[in-house]
Amino acid sequence: MTSLSVGTATKLRPATLADVVAMEVLMAPFVASGDLLPRSNYDLCRHIKEYVVAETPDGSLVGTGSLKVYSTALAEIAGLAVRDDQQGRGVGKALVEALLVDARALGLNEVFGLTRKPLFFMRLGFRVVEKEQFPLKVWADCARCPRQHACDEVAVALTL
Repeated sequence: MTSLSVGTATKLRPATLADVVAMEVLMAPFVASGDLLPRSNYDLCRHIKEYVVAETPDGSLVGTGSLKVYSTALAEIAGLAVRDDQQGRGVGKALVEALLVDARALGLNEVFGLTRKPLFFMRLGFRVVEKEQFPLKVWADCARCPRQHACDEVAVALTL
């Protein structure tokens, strides 16, 4: 992914290891609210190449998201977080669109997400689907989620 501007000030770029601590801070309120699964420093470091970040001119991270590849045909948009004071400014949309560009470049057929904000994804062309369509996700993440027996997330998918 090359750098991409959002509005006039914020730019998107691939995440680097130097971003990990700021990514943890950015994600923390969303983990606390249950909107994101916790991701350890080790996990973020190990999967750093999956992440894109949104950065202001002063170097502050205001958004992040990742593309988790499950197979030659399927990936998940995960870890999507935009700082509260930046929401509604197109940062989340730009992050998702950048991840979709990456997904298309990889030759994937479909991208999905599990979210408590399905309308955000539906505005980007995703459709609501059944979680059971994604057994690899359920096996990989849902089994360790504290909300697995009372899940309130909606599965969304986009055919590329």
